[in-house]
Amino acid sequence: MPEINFKIQWPDGTEQKCYSPSLVVKQYFNPGETYELGEFVEKSRIALNIASDRVKEAYGFSCSRALGQIQQIESKAAEYQKLTNPKVLFIDFRE
Repeated sequence: MPEINFKIQWPDGTEQKCYSPSLVVKQYFNPGETYELGEFVEKSRIALNIASDRVKEAYGFSCSRALGQIQQIESKAAEYQKLTNPKVLFIDFRE
């Protein structure tokens, strides 16, 4: 199963490298595009859950790294909830 990393920029300008065990994230994000915080979190949750499910189908267990990545994104996003119109820049994919 092909893994992929992707790089994002949070509303405060900090960058983060994220992980997915599947290329499914390419169906949800476009490099260079900016997403509203809530939209980014929701798309991440959907894509990474699908990726984890694909691992489960192939190997019989969920991908703890993908599930951990969801938790990390949700936790970090919570820091920006009170900002006015927070956005996340999807920088690129790293294959």
